[in-house]
Amino acid sequence: MNGIVNILKPTGMTSHDVVGMLRKITGIKKIGHTGTLDPNAAGVLPVCIGKATRICEFIQEKKKNNRAELTLGIKTDTYDSFGAILEKAEDFDVPADDAIKSAIESYSGEQLQQPPIYSALKVNGKKLYELARAGKSDIEIKSRKIFIHDIRVVRIEGRSVLFDVECSKGTYVRSICNDMGEALGCHGYMSFLLRMASGEFNLENSHTIEEFEAALKLDGAKDILLPTDYALKEYNQVDIFESAMKSFLNGAYVYGKGFTAGAGIQEGDLVRVYSQGVFYGIGRGCLVEDQLCIKSYKLLV
Repeated sequence: MNGIVNILKPTGMTSHDVVGMLRKITGIKKIGHTGTLDPNAAGVLPVCIGKATRICEFIQEKKKNNRAELTLGIKTDTYDSFGAILEKAEDFDVPADDAIKSAIESYSGEQLQQPPIYSALKVNGKKLYELARAGKSDIEIKSRKIFIHDIRVVRIEGRSVLFDVECSKGTYVRSICNDMGEALGCHGYMSFLLRMASGEFNLENSHTIEEFEAALKLDGAKDILLPTDYALKEYNQVDIFESAMKSFLNGAYVYGKGFTAGAGIQEGDLVRVYSQGVFYGIGRGCLVEDQLCIKSYKLLV
C-alpha cells in the first residue's frame, strides 16, 4: 500500500499516536505524518504510507489554515489549555473589540516567533518539553522566522476570541495566543485549535481513523487513499521517455531529447516525473552547457 490518507485527528491524540494506530490497522511500518498537531488540537493531518513517506517533507512545507480560540485572562506554561495556570486575572476589563481585532490582525506578514518551551523542538539534542519537565528554566530558546499569510477575527464573545490564521510551516498558534494576551495586557492562552487545511488537504477530503479502517476492510480504502502525486500539484510535470528512464533512475542527466515538459521550467525547479503514465518521484531542472536537463531528486523507487 502506497499513498496518502488525510486523517481527521481528534483531540487528545498526538500525531505519533495516529501513526501508531495506522501501523496497527494496516500492518505497515513505513508510515509517517506530515507535521506535528498538538494533542489538544483537532483537524487535518495528512499521513503518508509506504513509498509516499519519501515526500513527507514536501507536504510539511505547505501553508496551514487554522481556526483557533484565544481565551483572555489566563496565562499557562504551555500556552494552551493542557498547561498549568501561571497567572490568572480575576477581575479585569476585557479590551474593546476594536483593540482585540487590531492586535490580532496586526500579527501578519513575516514575524520572529519564540516557540513555547513545551514543544518538540530540540536544544542540544533534547526536546524542549523534556527539559521543561525536568525543571530546566534557563533554556535559551531562539526565535524563528515565520510568515502569517492572513489572520482575522471571526467572533468575540466576552473573554473568548475566535480567529482564523493562514500561516507557514513551524508557526505555533498557541504562541500567537500567548503573545496577543500579553499585547492586550491581560494574558491569554489557546483554548481550541482546528486545523482546517494543510495545502490541498482539507476538512472536506479528510477521514476519521475509524472511517479509514472500515474502508480498508471493505475495498482496500481505494476511495480514501490518495495517490502520492496528489500532494505535488504545484510542480510542473515532466514525462521521460522509456529509453531514458534507466539513465534517470541511475542519477544521470536526461537531456531535452529524453523528455517532454510544459513551458516555464527553469534551473533549480522541482518537477513531477512520470514515464508511461507512472509517477516515479521528483526531479530537478538543471542547466548543462545552457541546455535544460532533468535529474532525479527524490524517487519513490
